[in-house]
Amino acid sequence: MTPRPRYEAPQYRGSAKLAGKAALITGGDSGIGRAVAVLFAREGADVAIVYLSPEQRDAEDTRSAVEAEGQRCELLPGDVTDPAFCARAIKTAAEKFGRLDVLVNNAAYQQHQASLEKITNEQLDRTFRTNIYGYFYMARAALAYLPAGGAIINTGSITGLEGSEQLLDYSATKGAIHAFTKSLASNLLDKGIRVNAVAPGPVWTPLQPSGGQPQEKVVEFGKNVPLKRPGQPVECAPVYVLLASQEASFITGETYGVTGGHMLP
Repeated sequence: MTPRPRYEAPQYRGSAKLAGKAALITGGDSGIGRAVAVLFAREGADVAIVYLSPEQRDAEDTRSAVEAEGQRCELLPGDVTDPAFCARAIKTAAEKFGRLDVLVNNAAYQQHQASLEKITNEQLDRTFRTNIYGYFYMARAALAYLPAGGAIINTGSITGLEGSEQLLDYSATKGAIHAFTKSLASNLLDKGIRVNAVAPGPVWTPLQPSGGQPQEKVVEFGKNVPLKRPGQPVECAPVYVLLASQEASFITGETYGVTGGHMLP
């Protein structure tokens, strides 16, 4: 991608907010997931990342960035639409690190279509299986390992709150993620596990040029928000750090917008 999405956060100074903890991040090979992995590591966490096998090179780059922070990084290639894989990935991460404290559900699929008629059954199925089924599968498997004080963080979207005329299926799954977040937060109160979501606005990630938009639309991406530009993954990641840490011990069932000044409804 040109320009490359920013994830390094050179001005961010860690303060051991996640020292001794372990996290699993789906879609951790690039975009927001990579930026979150780096800042989690800078805060002292070991990180496992889930990604699709064709993205091996990106995953290796993420591992190098995490290891440069002095933390371990486990690579877990596979597809979150497969519940058996999700269970294996959670188990592998927990056994590798000896614990699992944080799950970040972040993997996503989107494809722009001009009308409902153009959304095939195959696209609809892939979008829902990746964006919401995968979140269920990973969270369900993680409950066997997450301790009291643990956290689940789901990546939603402003499209799940306001809709999107060319992302009908994607925005529907993001709305489902927001509802899932609130519902699961209530369900897990007695276990002491917090569940929150982050709802990004337009953020420059590989989803954008790969999502079927015409080139002229990609060039204009993000210019309609008050800050007049798309966000960078590095600008989202600190919110995930907060929600993963004990500084957020009184926060659950919430959705945090990172939207470039666009007010959430």
